[in-house]
Amino acid sequence: MSLPERPITILIAALGGEGGGVMADWLIDAAAQCGFPSQSTSIPGVAQRTGATTYYLEIYPTKLETLGGRTPVMSLTPSPGNVDMMVASELVEAGRAMLNGYVSPERTTLVASTHRIYATIEKMQMADGRFDSDKVIGAGKQLAKQALLFDMRKLAQDSGTVINAVLFGAMAGSGVLPLPREACEQAIRRGGRGTEASLRGFASGFEIAAGSRPAPQPPAPPKRAEGLKEVLELGVERLKDYQGDAYANLYLERMKPFLEGDSKLAAETARHLALWMAYEDIIRVADLKTRASRFERVRRETGAKEGEPVVVIDFLKPGVEEVASLLPHSLGKSLISWAEKHGKLDAYNVGMHVKTSGVFGYLTVRSLAWLKPWRPHSYRYREEQALIGRWLARVREAAARSLPLALEISECARLVKGYGETHRRGKGNFLAIMDALVENPASTDPGEQSKAIRRARDAALADPEGKALGGALGKPVTWLKPVRS
Repeated sequence: MSLPERPITILIAALGGEGGGVMADWLIDAAAQCGFPSQSTSIPGVAQRTGATTYYLEIYPTKLETLGGRTPVMSLTPSPGNVDMMVASELVEAGRAMLNGYVSPERTTLVASTHRIYATIEKMQMADGRFDSDKVIGAGKQLAKQALLFDMRKLAQDSGTVINAVLFGAMAGSGVLPLPREACEQAIRRGGRGTEASLRGFASGFEIAAGSRPAPQPPAPPKRAEGLKEVLELGVERLKDYQGDAYANLYLERMKPFLEGDSKLAAETARHLALWMAYEDIIRVADLKTRASRFERVRRETGAKEGEPVVVIDFLKPGVEEVASLLPHSLGKSLISWAEKHGKLDAYNVGMHVKTSGVFGYLTVRSLAWLKPWRPHSYRYREEQALIGRWLARVREAAARSLPLALEISECARLVKGYGETHRRGKGNFLAIMDALVENPASTDPGEQSKAIRRARDAALADPEGKALGGALGKPVTWLKPVRS
């Protein structure tokens, strides 16, 4: 009797809460039903989306009883180029697997969901740090022997289950595993929890992988507002929600000098101005965290059924800057000056775990959102409005000299965002560019000035620590006043 030379190797990368361990158990159970020797190991991932938990399985596709007492020797860890099936519960996890060499065109079937859950490194970027999903999908189709790529989270939500069931179905339907559908479904039944929903999710994944059902079409990407009229309308809508009609009218008043000039400059400035005027402060964060639409989204994403409780815990870490931002301007300025002088800006940050799905936690956070009428009297508001005015004045002045220069200065607004340390760094980078290249340029030639601003801005967005920007400016960038002894 001719025996297989090697076991079938399966590597699974799943995020927390997606049932990767349960799926590995299903595979081992189905293999045991068929009498196949198998083995599984796992390596825990780390928190905050810097890596998934991985499960490695080997299944020897021959009944143990036919081996004459012999037992196949199996590996505990995968090796690049020797994985038959790579399974990823999220698209960038598939990208990680390809980068590490676990997907090969000679051997590997890649099964991955195309939805995105952004990784920490994507969120850390000063600009848009998201990886290009189309590039990952293209690489998967090129590098894998067979690529089964579709939105499995959507199918899981439609089936009322977790994504592991859909992934398991796609694996079984791919034709790579020596496991019949009946054994896989029986493994799910023996699991004993959420059986019917899991079977529905399994069936949807199986049928798409087997080709008897079309894969769901991805939604069209949201269209970016390009026309000036559309940008202004969206800006007004955003700012009415943020602070009310008077604030939206201030936005339109600020835009009046640009409306008779170049439409591209006006549209870009209108977009950046609306985003900047709706700056993130503790009032805004509290408002967004306690909206009914947010709790509805959480329930939808977790797949909670009607009547099932969902606990939402928010992690907050307010400090000196957050407190100062709410104070009257003179008091807030004095507090920030004292904290900068003594190096205390980050000394009193208090980590808080607030259960916003409970009455007390919800009211605690919501009470901050109710401070919206006070915002125009706060220290942060006055500081932001002064900086916005300074930026707009420089854009208008540049527009009279050079449209490309005005556009580059307008784009610098991308640097100022967030709150706390993120805002401090972005503001510091913005001011460094304004001081050195916009208001005191080394060259009065608009073309040279434009190039210098663009290089410095790109350096600041690429390196939030400020080293790259310091190199571009020829001097170090500091965000705080030096601590005096």
